[in-house]
Amino acid sequence: MARPLPREAGANIALCDVLDRVLHKGAVIHGDVTISVADVDLLYLGLRLIVTSIETALRAGVRLPEKAQDAPA
Repeated sequence: MARPLPREAGANIALCDVLDRVLHKGAVIHGDVTISVADVDLLYLGLRLIVTSIETALRAGVRLPEKAQDAPA
């Protein structure tokens, strides 16, 4: 179970704390956008974004490129 962010009444959470939590736990954003006119699809945009640390990704079993040449350009 995720621990809540430490907060006092009326206190602001620092961006650093939020970023640390997202990198530790990971976050996935997935979405689809379709623009159509008269039921004819003109544009489709699919978005998949993973925000996490390398350590968290490796624990989750994500396969990372081993060499720089294997990475997509």
